[in-house]
Amino acid sequence: MSATAVVGANWGDEGKGKMTDHLAETADVVVRFQGGNNAGHTILNPYGKFALHLLPSGVFYPHVTNVIGPGVAVNPKALVAELDNLLKQGLAAPKLAISDRAQVVLEAHVQLDTAEEERLGARQFGSTRSGIAPFYADKALKIGIRVADLFDPISLRAKLSHSLELKNVLLQFAYRQPPLESDLVARDLEQWAHALKPYVTDTTELLRRALDDERHILLEGQLGALRDPDHGIYPFTTSSSTLAGYATVGAGIPPQAIDCIIAVTKAYSSCVGAGPFVTELFGEAAQALRERGGDAGEYGATTGRPRRVGWFDAVATRYGAKIQGATELALTNLDVLSHWERIPVAVAYRINGKQTTAFPSRNLDQAEPIYETLEGWKTDITRVRRYEDLPLAARTYVERLETLVETPIRWISVGPKRDQVIRRP
Repeated sequence: MSATAVVGANWGDEGKGKMTDHLAETADVVVRFQGGNNAGHTILNPYGKFALHLLPSGVFYPHVTNVIGPGVAVNPKALVAELDNLLKQGLAAPKLAISDRAQVVLEAHVQLDTAEEERLGARQFGSTRSGIAPFYADKALKIGIRVADLFDPISLRAKLSHSLELKNVLLQFAYRQPPLESDLVARDLEQWAHALKPYVTDTTELLRRALDDERHILLEGQLGALRDPDHGIYPFTTSSSTLAGYATVGAGIPPQAIDCIIAVTKAYSSCVGAGPFVTELFGEAAQALRERGGDAGEYGATTGRPRRVGWFDAVATRYGAKIQGATELALTNLDVLSHWERIPVAVAYRINGKQTTAFPSRNLDQAEPIYETLEGWKTDITRVRRYEDLPLAARTYVERLETLVETPIRWISVGPKRDQVIRRP
């Protein structure tokens, strides 16, 4: 049995979709195991440019079976739209399997998420307003709607009626919005369920057979280690575990199946959402890095919001790689730094006058970065395909990051396209 997890070492937006798309060429199955359509993976390949939100990043390979696992928050309306968008762009329908055990994001979840962020005002968490926090709250409260429930009209209406009771109280009296009618919600769900029905199956059994047949499985994570609700920058986190350790739960495979964990990190730092961000740049320096940040610049694939950007943070990345259990790193967007003569790297923090290389659980908002500055290479590296052909300064930069993060860097991305990846010996 063989499974590789591709996960984020930082705040998300590290380039996991690009790496999964690249690695999927030699995979048999690609699995999304957590999160929902609250974040996206931007992919540039021979078919064009795509922003995937729920679909796994193996959908561009006809031989790959793409699995949406039981740990995923499935918004059926968004998923149908995403599938339709692929077909409109001339692609064949992907080989897709949706877990019948996965649970459904309701329009009520989206409304509650949006209303709460608006209520919080300046105290908001930077939610994408996709309904993810209310969805996972329902899952914990055991009042969620499963994909399997969509095909039992009587059971669906009974469960919706129960689920909407408290939501309607909140909508009416806390947020001054009209209540939702369970029958109307059910009709919409049944419409989308009809479109998704051909793809719904027991994915746990599908993956068990794949492992028995020694098929290679890629497990694709959403967001990054610093957005994990237990180990990340709480409360500025997502609502599902972003760690490779959760992949076995969210996908439905045994822990021993994972023999490789690739943690993805950018050659600098980027972040969408609120919360402490120690190496953040502002003004012209931030805009220069943002505009050069890959094919689309540093703007969120889901929200379109400008990403916060900063220099590489070795303290945060080492912590993220360690809690992911990374066996190797993929370093993306190295080409973006080709415009700088000198490149700072945060090697430690100063908090309340004390220097530390440990990522703190508190007082992160008081941390000041301590930088080490490395030489830039001022050379276009987007055509380089062998590590030894990179400029000496670029190799020195990679090797210094590897030492600081204490994890081998095996993959280096030098551009947004599928083939712009160096496999480092």
